[in-house]
Amino acid sequence: MIEITKGAAPHSLGAKSRDAFGRILDLQDSTDLLSITTLSERVKTNPSTITRLAKSLGYPGFGAFQKALLATRLQQPGSFYLNQAQSALSNADQPIKQRAAQLCHENQANIDRFVENLDPNSFETAIRMIAEARRVTIYGICQFHSLAAFLAYGLRLIRADVSVLDANGLGVAEEIAAMGSGDVCIVISVAPYSRQVVAASQVAHEQGLDVIAITDLGSSPLVSHSKAAIFAPHQSSFISNSITSFFAVAECVINAVAAFDFQQTEQALIARQNLIKRLNIEDR
Repeated sequence: MIEITKGAAPHSLGAKSRDAFGRILDLQDSTDLLSITTLSERVKTNPSTITRLAKSLGYPGFGAFQKALLATRLQQPGSFYLNQAQSALSNADQPIKQRAAQLCHENQANIDRFVENLDPNSFETAIRMIAEARRVTIYGICQFHSLAAFLAYGLRLIRADVSVLDANGLGVAEEIAAMGSGDVCIVISVAPYSRQVVAASQVAHEQGLDVIAITDLGSSPLVSHSKAAIFAPHQSSFISNSITSFFAVAECVINAVAAFDFQQTEQALIARQNLIKRLNIEDR
């Protein structure tokens, strides 16, 4: 921005675009960056001006410009949870309904951004890999362990041989060593990225497994070892990483795999329902 203002940059901007750019840069870590509509309202311009600004700066469109803005979050190493807690507690004096509404709206915006920025080619590649894999294992730790378990549950409804990596405590190395060509490993992590998950993605790739990354940014260390990547935004005032949008992603993945071979899915669901009846699991 300084170079543009001084005329020393390769990109030139008109007064209107330069003014909008300056105000956008002041929105560091703001949820107004989550969509072009809220951003244009915040900087008092229109979406088309922001789109032209992004292209003038060399980006193909707003999505790439937005990812660059969100990837430059300024925070000290190790301060993630403190920053999130400060964000969550900054509105503690507001009515509880208002605080709940804010968090829910932030999650809605994250899901909207996921839909807007979804790469259909990468998504379809991931679905095909899961549907045709010999075996599928899913790895996520801490709060993303629950997402891994949910994704495994949903995929098991429609295909066999799906497991959560290290669910039985035998060790990641032992389980990856038992897999090979034709198997798929789904890894899940977001900034600040879990070293164990990053290492597992690299080892799985080196072992010849097809890796699918479910993560937040194109700069994620999980991406370099993956054949397909699915990105979900998670910026919110939640005290930790918000995973609401990731559960929406998991549901989309499960439904897409189910639709990949509808007849096989139908047979699998009928067989599952028959087992539920035989075991008298459900109470009507």
